Amino acid sequence: MKHNIILTKKSKTVNGTVQLTGSKSECNRALVIEAISNSKVKVENISDAADTVTLAGILRKSAVNSKQLAMADITPSPLERAGVRLINIGPAGTAMRFLTAYYAIGNQEVILTGSERMKQRPIGILVDALRSLGAHIEFEEKEGYPPVKLKGSFEQQTRKISIKGNISSQYITALLLIAAQLPFGLELHIEGELTSRPYVEMTLAMLRQANIQHSWEGNVISIPHQEFATTSLHIEPDWSAASYWYAIAALSDEAELFLPGLTSYSLQGDSVITELMANFGITSQFKDGGVHLTKEPKPIFRKIFDLKECPDLAQTLIVVCAALGHDASFTGLETLKIKETDRILALQTELAKMGVKLIEKGQVYKLDCSEKQIPQRMFVSTYDDHRMAMAFAPLAILIPELEIEDADVVEKSYPAFWKDLESVGFEVKAQ
Repeated sequence: MKHNIILTKKSKTVNGTVQLTGSKSECNRALVIEAISNSKVKVENISDAADTVTLAGILRKSAVNSKQLAMADITPSPLERAGVRLINIGPAGTAMRFLTAYYAIGNQEVILTGSERMKQRPIGILVDALRSLGAHIEFEEKEGYPPVKLKGSFEQQTRKISIKGNISSQYITALLLIAAQLPFGLELHIEGELTSRPYVEMTLAMLRQANIQHSWEGNVISIPHQEFATTSLHIEPDWSAASYWYAIAALSDEAELFLPGLTSYSLQGDSVITELMANFGITSQFKDGGVHLTKEPKPIFRKIFDLKECPDLAQTLIVVCAALGHDASFTGLETLKIKETDRILALQTELAKMGVKLIEKGQVYKLDCSEKQIPQRMFVSTYDDHRMAMAFAPLAILIPELEIEDADVVEKSYPAFWKDLESVGFEVKAQ
């Protein structure tokens, strides 16, 4: 059952140390690498994000066959009797993309399904690419959308495929993760400009740590057939989660925060938050095995933010600008409408509650803060989107009583978020 919380923060000063969970982005990739390598690669510091827990459980659980069902005195379902494994990934978008590729090259017959929102998120481009390689995949309900049925018996037909670069980078990552296990390897041609390039670079860097080599020339990424090394992948804390602490620091009068484990040489594209928040007076010092955040008074001059390489930071940054009354413009938000919710519409709806408009003009989104007002109380709808809850939570520094809908939604990526807020002086009351 969903429950709301009310956030309050009596002081506009924030001090403390916050230990973040492992990166969901890194961990999800590492878990697939572990599975494809037949456990030659081991994952260390696994994230406790719900999406990662879901993916880990699916990958590490052996398919239940009819004999095991009989021994357990369990009546198999019609699907199980037919040798088909039904996997429900719920709202885990990364799991849907990665598992589609993972099971496409296997020998199991699997149906991948998810939440109602998941069934509205397109996957046709990835399926088309996998079919070109030789996979047998059908759409069970609506063409181009989950659920999908993967029939196994993969036989590679080609090593050269093309995919658009301005769609979700998770499609590209899903293909790269399976590339080394393809009999002919993979030559992936990226059409047009690549969105979220750092996420693709993260994937290739993690594969390289597992001894999988690649070449990237122009718009072509090539990975030959090769074997994984016996090694381990250590997961860095989550820079996406760190972004909310940067937002808290930006809206505070004074801030001294320490986030252990984060490094200046991160694989995660969202580590660019250090540069983005420098515009709001937040300095980042890497020492003592982590990053120290400090708030310093500074006028805001930057007016245009290009977020095409870090779209998961969009809500965080847009809410900070709106709260500070900074009429900034944003580009690179093309993928936001097909995330957990239509994040553009969600932002427009919630920002309107404080008199701020987010105006769409082609591929540019501009804030109009001319009628901004800080209410005494504000209710934030979250739309089943973890990032909506966490991006708006820092407003409790400015708004005396901030009610957040469906507090448990943060479990998708940062289950300890509300407890961590309490540890630095926020009051969190259940409704």
